[in-house]
Amino acid sequence: MTRFRRLVLAALIPAAALSLGLSGALAQSPSPAPAASASPSPAPSASPSPAASASPAPVATPSPAASASPSPSPTAPPAAAATPAPVQTADPFGLETMLEPKKVVMVKGTANWDSAFDTLIDAFKALNTLLDKQGIKHAGNSMIVYTSTDDTGFTFLAEIPVEQDPKNLPKDMSIGKSPEGKALKFVHRGSYDNMDNTYEAITNHLDDKRLEAKDTFIEEYLTDPLKTAEDKLVINVFVPLK
Repeated sequence: MTRFRRLVLAALIPAAALSLGLSGALAQSPSPAPAASASPSPAPSASPSPAASASPAPVATPSPAASASPSPSPTAPPAAAATPAPVQTADPFGLETMLEPKKVVMVKGTANWDSAFDTLIDAFKALNTLLDKQGIKHAGNSMIVYTSTDDTGFTFLAEIPVEQDPKNLPKDMSIGKSPEGKALKFVHRGSYDNMDNTYEAITNHLDDKRLEAKDTFIEEYLTDPLKTAEDKLVINVFVPLK
């Protein structure tokens, strides 16, 4: 399996899923008190007392508080707790796509990992200086095509899409086509230094899916690396498949 950027030294530890079992005790309605006997005492043969015959025994009617409505469950969660907090939608990971070739002006370079981003920035500056002098506008996002990597550094092509051919190119620059064909698309957000985590996740994804990648990969800079703070970068990573 091709290992991207630096060698992956440790396997990615999947996060353990935490399942929360909620068990609420059902509130039990108190049993109503048994009704007392409603049978009145037999009236004496003499003239009965008006108080004894006028009112029935009060215990024959159950208390409304005991039988009308049960008390609410003390364990019922509040409505706010039942609604999950909104979650930011993640970028698609490993989206299948087809790369279309574009005309690009490119410059070759080599870099060490310790100064990788500065080297890439210098390459983009050189290309932009050439295009600005000749009044040629970009026809797409800047790209880095990694042609080889090892544990100490890498070789690359810095590319900028154009619609017209620049003139008087330096020896290290040329006109060509950007990569084409079937690839998987991944998105990185944040600094260039943190991209090792992204590439480790990509490697694990390819291993899990048993996919074989070509010995190259492409970074498309959706944010201008010359004007954007490094920790605000948004980069599409394309992994061409065999």
